[in-house]
Amino acid sequence: MASLCISSSRIISLHHQKPFLSLKLRPRSSDLSGLGHSTSAVCFNPLRLSADRQPTATVSTRVEKRRKRGSSVVCYATPMLSVQNLQWISTISCVALMFARGTGIHKSFVVPLFALQAPLGIISWMKGEYGIWAAFLALLTRLFFAFPGELELPFIALLLVIVAPYQVMSIRGKQEGAILSLAISCFLAFQHFSRAGSLQKAFDQSSVLATVAIVGVTVVSFLFLI
Repeated sequence: MASLCISSSRIISLHHQKPFLSLKLRPRSSDLSGLGHSTSAVCFNPLRLSADRQPTATVSTRVEKRRKRGSSVVCYATPMLSVQNLQWISTISCVALMFARGTGIHKSFVVPLFALQAPLGIISWMKGEYGIWAAFLALLTRLFFAFPGELELPFIALLLVIVAPYQVMSIRGKQEGAILSLAISCFLAFQHFSRAGSLQKAFDQSSVLATVAIVGVTVVSFLFLI
């Protein structure tokens, strides 16, 4: 009788205990969240698609604008008739006139023309320390030796630029300086062609260098005035 009671109590206790493995599978919260993300990723959202394409479109338009700007800068970076190029043409022409022989002009007028139309880099070099040392050594050499006639004008041009006051050098690049340069160049051209006798003699082998230099100086002075 006692054994029957023990067995019945065990059956009752086993009936109330929870099973080790449950057949019902409860979905986890992480699975539900992942399912939500996957469904949102699968769904087609046209507003989001257009928003994603908008930065790429703006980037492409910026690249095209930069290309257009770069091409325009390259096209107009180095014009042929810039102020610096014209100044170099005038400087080379003035130096050629200083050393030319087949002309009857007064070469002293070339010195102020050189000072008015020389590039800023040359003027700064002549007014700087190197220019002062060059003038000092030239003067020291001139005390004991005689300069050739072709070197007198470049030496005078160096001294004139060094000792020129600021009020005189300030007309460089202005309308007053352009008018003065054009007047000097026209006077030199009149002297050269009138003393040459004819246009054919002005382009002879002995005077063609001076003719080309005078024409170059006159044209550059006219372009500075425009």
